[in-house]
Amino acid sequence: MSNKSGSINLEDLIYPLFVRVGKGVREEISSMPGVYKMSPDVLLEEIDDLVDLGIKKVLLFGVPNEKDRDGSASFGKDNIVSRAVQLIKKNISEITVMTDVCLCAYTTHGHCGIIKEKEKEYSIDIDKTLKTLSRIAVSHAEAGADYVAPSAMAEGQVKAIREALDKRGFAETKIMGYSAKFESNAYGPFRDVADSAPRIGEGRPYQLDYKDAAKAIGRINQDINEKADIVMVKPALWYLDIVKEAKDRFDFPLAVYNVSGEYSFVKQGARSNFWKEKEMVFEVLHSLKRAGADLIITYHAKDVAKWLE
Repeated sequence: MSNKSGSINLEDLIYPLFVRVGKGVREEISSMPGVYKMSPDVLLEEIDDLVDLGIKKVLLFGVPNEKDRDGSASFGKDNIVSRAVQLIKKNISEITVMTDVCLCAYTTHGHCGIIKEKEKEYSIDIDKTLKTLSRIAVSHAEAGADYVAPSAMAEGQVKAIREALDKRGFAETKIMGYSAKFESNAYGPFRDVADSAPRIGEGRPYQLDYKDAAKAIGRINQDINEKADIVMVKPALWYLDIVKEAKDRFDFPLAVYNVSGEYSFVKQGARSNFWKEKEMVFEVLHSLKRAGADLIITYHAKDVAKWLE
């Protein structure tokens, strides 16, 4: 995964996709122009088009119809992500499928783990959370996912998932850890998509404080030691210093997530004629490569593929 040239190659891009229950559904997300929630059948058509454009990596997020306190729809039999993965793998061989492993979109409280509720406070039950994240990851691996991507920032999540995958016979399934995931204002549009804003407590203390660079580097190192195959910095643009330090220090496969707020910022600015969208997108992506990113998760990927044709 060399990035010495700093050039943008489609093989470096990962396209995030949202899959929801239903049939024939293609619902545009108002806060993210050009991004859609799709039912599995429509998602399959979309991925077929992506492969034709040269995009060979996708990251799937599930948007369930039902939520509960423990996010059981995330790992239950026939869960929406596993259904989508099975359909993709049955019909399209040229795609690398990565799946988000988290609970925020599936829980009624909007947090990324199983919580212990108090009167007006909450805390994460780490043991139950790790067991649930492992169940999700195994269900995705059973469906054929190439990578699982734990994003809950639960302490020890990569280790727990690696052990669970190996125990169940999925040693070949790889892990992309959301290693340095900061508590950021840039997630707003995504939370609109998944209806995943926290409903209990102030903020998400299990995510990283945006002022704490040392802890971010420590969590990246931890994920490497716990046998992640790829580590990640999220968001991307706000944290280029972390990206550079991580690459310089570890020289390990490194992804960045060019998140929903960063995407919408570029889109809305272009619509207001503050800049030319194509030129701004390439400036953004080159900055990420220059800082050290090997892989870029970005909602701009499909547009970039068309511009590079």
